[in-house]
Amino acid sequence: MSVTDLIPVRMNEGTLEILDQTLLPLEEKFIKIESVEALYDAIKKLKVRGAPAIGVAAGYGVYIAAKDAVSRSARESSAGSASDSIFEIMAEIERDADYLISARPTAVNLKWAVDRVMAALRDAVSRNAVIRNTVIRDAVSRSEKATGDPIDADLPEIALAEAEAIRKEDFDACMGMAEYGLSLLEPGMGLLTHCNAGVLATAGYGTALAPIHLGQERGYDFKVFSDETRPLLQGARLTSWELAKNGVDVTLICDNMASIVMKSGKVDAVLVGCDRMAANGDGANKIGTSAVAILAKEYGIPFYMFVPTSTIDLETETGADIVIEERDPDEIAAMWYEERMAPEGVKTYNPAFDVTDAKYITAVVTEKGIVYPPFKDGLARIKNETEN
Repeated sequence: MSVTDLIPVRMNEGTLEILDQTLLPLEEKFIKIESVEALYDAIKKLKVRGAPAIGVAAGYGVYIAAKDAVSRSARESSAGSASDSIFEIMAEIERDADYLISARPTAVNLKWAVDRVMAALRDAVSRNAVIRNTVIRDAVSRSEKATGDPIDADLPEIALAEAEAIRKEDFDACMGMAEYGLSLLEPGMGLLTHCNAGVLATAGYGTALAPIHLGQERGYDFKVFSDETRPLLQGARLTSWELAKNGVDVTLICDNMASIVMKSGKVDAVLVGCDRMAANGDGANKIGTSAVAILAKEYGIPFYMFVPTSTIDLETETGADIVIEERDPDEIAAMWYEERMAPEGVKTYNPAFDVTDAKYITAVVTEKGIVYPPFKDGLARIKNETEN
């Protein structure tokens, strides 16, 4: 199976399945997600990761929440308990939605996808209320019994349809970024990546890795250097695995080797993803990205950030306003080793992301086009065109 055939987040006969990325590259295993709590755990523990993939999974998470709330209400009703109103069912789904959003605060796609599916549910409930009120009013005027179909049983299908739309749009966005990104590159180029922004992080070819996969299909023969991406090694475990599986010439390097590789002339462009882009073009991505950007600027190497429009957050003015997730200290003190590598009790600082200032970004590649500095007007135009 080609890596581009992998679907890391998928629905299989009504059940959400995700490729457990904590097991890669040693094991390719899909796990079933049958509750909101299980999805929260999968997002929190990086079993599913990458801003677009998290968004796709979260959309399906609202479907799970709606299905569970409607099923519980139906069971209680059949057991003789009072049936919940549609508003009580919606309140339960809202609580689950807020819980999912709290799993990871930095990646904007998580909240964006949950809010989008919840908006579809609220809209359906609102429209149904208008229809039922009209039916009741007309029936009263004719002294007839009021009738009208309840909408609660339809909520899971409404949520599922919106989640599927998010998945389809992300697949199309990946192809758009692949084409736009490839237009910036030449055959045979040396490319450097950080973290994983490919098939494993999206519903398609990826964001930053999308032009590499597309270039592989078209014979571009890229030479890719993959930063290991400490401390969770997404570059070593995921990007290197993904690119090698697709036949791409990939060389794994430690993060602190990027400078010497750039200085030696082996890197013609840097391609990275983004978890949240502020209105001014500051972009939050996996920790270490900003250091790569500063190095690229020093050596005169183009630094391209690949940003789906769903990841552009116009309500966040600058990168200084982005909340940075901090993770378990053991990820840098003990993880990956048979014995602890740091002294017991030593203080640790483990931010999951950093913010690359807009001044270090050569261009922002979206599925709708390429945006060059200054970014503010261009990002706003593309974001508004997408939403309108």
